[in-house]
Amino acid sequence: MHKKIIVIGGSAAGPKAAAKARRVDEFAEISLFQKGEDLSMASCGYPYFVGGFFDDRNQLLCTPTGVVRDPNFYWNAKGIVAKVNTEVTKIDSVHKRVEFVDLKTGSQGVQDYDKLIIATGATANMPPVPGTELEGICTLQSMQDADYLRKIKDEGKVKKAVVIGGGLIGIETLEALHLAGIELTMIELLPQLLTFLDWEMAKLVENYLKQKANVITQNGVAEFLGENGKLTGVKLQNGIEIPCEQAVVAIGVKPNVKLAREAGIKIGDLGGICVDEFMQTSIKDIYAVGDCCEIKNIITGKNVLAPYGDLANLEGRVAGENAMIGNKISFPGTIQTGICKLFDYGIGITGLSEAKAQEAGFNYVKVMNASSDKPGFMGGELLVTKLLADKETGKILGAQCLGPGDVSKQLAIWATAIKGQLRIEDMVNADLPYAPPFSLAIDHSIATAHIMQNKIKGVFNGISAMVLNKKLAAGDPMFILDVRGGDEYEQTRLGIGETLIPLGVLRKRLSELPNDKNKEIITYCKISLRGYEAAVILQAHGYKNVKVLEGGIAAWPFAKEK
Repeated sequence: MHKKIIVIGGSAAGPKAAAKARRVDEFAEISLFQKGEDLSMASCGYPYFVGGFFDDRNQLLCTPTGVVRDPNFYWNAKGIVAKVNTEVTKIDSVHKRVEFVDLKTGSQGVQDYDKLIIATGATANMPPVPGTELEGICTLQSMQDADYLRKIKDEGKVKKAVVIGGGLIGIETLEALHLAGIELTMIELLPQLLTFLDWEMAKLVENYLKQKANVITQNGVAEFLGENGKLTGVKLQNGIEIPCEQAVVAIGVKPNVKLAREAGIKIGDLGGICVDEFMQTSIKDIYAVGDCCEIKNIITGKNVLAPYGDLANLEGRVAGENAMIGNKISFPGTIQTGICKLFDYGIGITGLSEAKAQEAGFNYVKVMNASSDKPGFMGGELLVTKLLADKETGKILGAQCLGPGDVSKQLAIWATAIKGQLRIEDMVNADLPYAPPFSLAIDHSIATAHIMQNKIKGVFNGISAMVLNKKLAAGDPMFILDVRGGDEYEQTRLGIGETLIPLGVLRKRLSELPNDKNKEIITYCKISLRGYEAAVILQAHGYKNVKVLEGGIAAWPFAKEK
């Protein structure tokens, strides 16, 4: 008897599970049920289709060789029966069968399984406020949403739009609509955008985004306003009304677990299906993968919701193989690596943020580094990285990176280091590829590790922008030293009571510094490389309380004088 495998869900995780199952067993009977019209949608590509980075929507459904993944493709290429527009309405785990309905004809059916894989995904959240039924309000969760917003871009009739939610999808959607020439406002209920970042990193993103759009934080939607059934504006919780013809809601997703719950499968505290390391649910022979699941965070050991396309595929691969050969392949969990593009910026994180490290109880050290991704003569661009490591062991806990430089490379390096449980000492002499078109001689990641090593050893005494700003607000009697050149100072300066003494003349002008060698002195420059050199000079001359502003002006998230 050939094994009978049923997969519920046809977006990312489900088709991957079905395809892997087929590769393991050529003769199994594999069926894939998809509620919608499309299969294997590259949902992370929706904003880029909307923005006009490419025009053929079929590219969101294609194999790398350009073949559309439709039911004919699945049958001819993989021997998988893919039933679209077909909803599974019940899982009978006792008799090991599912009930389903054809959404076009209304006909119903029952099908047996030996192994079942649930990949029912997630549903976009909507705010519980009046007016959500108005025409002109959508999410960006489906191909239909992408088609709708692409039509808006192509027609050019919408002049003002609001994006609600400053997460990954909201950020990417805002860029897409901006490319259509639409005047945009982003609304975020929390005090910052991109809540997976720490505040100071998110503030750098916000400062950059404000060059392109209006940004409102710490304010939510109270009501959608409309006339004749069409959206005309958004009323905020503080009473402000923002006129617009379109609103895109991007306030997160919730796992689709109705089928699983009704089947008696255990649902976790976060609202996702509970699975073990084999992606098996609480009921034998039933697996779950993708956005409908809770999975383990490798660093903290706690369950998280991690609705990422890459993880969905990895989980599907594990479940598909285990469904065929028994539970032999494990999925270890996630370190929650994520990245997005915002115009010329890359923004991302891997591992723990400082907020998450605090929540998990880690004793950590943090540093900020700002430098180029490659030499200036090769068009180097700025990167700002915040790195966390365990204070006792030096084990790397998390990295956040943003800027116009090659953020993806940096995150890949740190994600691999975290997954491999590497320490700072392993990274300070990392043997990475170097040539001027690709990197500095000491890569940005290695330089970040050097700063962390110096800090742990007590050679480098840094101060974050957050701490310095609090000291300024408290009126602490510091001496703040800007060691850039005069032309740089005239172009940009913080205006926080600093004294300008360029590094090149610092040794000659030590008399201009405080006589008290115990006085707190803060040094900095554009990226604080010269700031660090200045601190070394001052320490050599007996100054005992010198701190370097980490990341310098490039990582300063607060207002500047000019």
